[in-house]
Amino acid sequence: MAKRALCVGINQFSHLPMASWLNGCVNDANDMAAMLRKRGFASRSVTVLTDAQATKANVMGALTSLVQTAKEGDHIVFSFSSHGTQVPDTDGDNGNAEPDGADEAFACHDIAQKGDQWDTDTVIVDDELRVLFGKLPKGVLMEVFLDTCHSGDGLRAEDLLSGRRPRFVPPPTLKGLKAIQATTSKSSTTELVKTIPAGGRPVLYAGCRSDQTSADATFDGRSSGAFTYFFLKALAANPTGSRADLHKALTKGLVDADFSQRPTLEAPAKAKKTGVGQPW
Repeated sequence: MAKRALCVGINQFSHLPMASWLNGCVNDANDMAAMLRKRGFASRSVTVLTDAQATKANVMGALTSLVQTAKEGDHIVFSFSSHGTQVPDTDGDNGNAEPDGADEAFACHDIAQKGDQWDTDTVIVDDELRVLFGKLPKGVLMEVFLDTCHSGDGLRAEDLLSGRRPRFVPPPTLKGLKAIQATTSKSSTTELVKTIPAGGRPVLYAGCRSDQTSADATFDGRSSGAFTYFFLKALAANPTGSRADLHKALTKGLVDADFSQRPTLEAPAKAKKTGVGQPW
């Protein structure tokens, strides 16, 4: 059984002002990679892409290779820490139209404007992940960790405290924002798991609900994503705990620290009863 991973963290963006840059995403990627190595992943099997390395072409190229070379019984992991955003759903998801008329998207280092919206050649759209993950060979366990925001609508006062920053960028223009707002209610990246054809075994951890923001925060003088920080803390405290137990523990950590975001875990019921990295 092969174990391979891709860990991505983006603090700096080539076409965004420094005021929109983040602080903890690179640490997230390195921390996730370190955790995986401790859990049996060979160093050469864990790819880390950060900042300028993490263009859309590089991330999708590495992720596609991860999926296409997987074989039955393999365990692959994808973690992504960056800004989240939204783009118009222009294709109706090939019959699976988003209920809010918008697609969730994830900012790569080269995120850039095209017209009134973000250029989809520079952000990863949830539709692309759905298609790619649908190609997972039978019996492959894939765990996905998304420490990004899904919607700016969930921004609360506590998210603006010193040392905390939402991982969300709105569409680049007022016209683009109004186009999204005109159709937006709630959509969810977690629908990825429900719409992927049977075969592979995807498990999706998201840093917040679809109507919330994930925090880029500071813990003991070091920057991290709040979701990643409390997930790794929960895993270290209970390395053999079930996915459901870890989800409960990391949620408690966020609540106790006064973060408004609530992490989600999308997986079959049997998967929730087994531990991280374990098939069912």
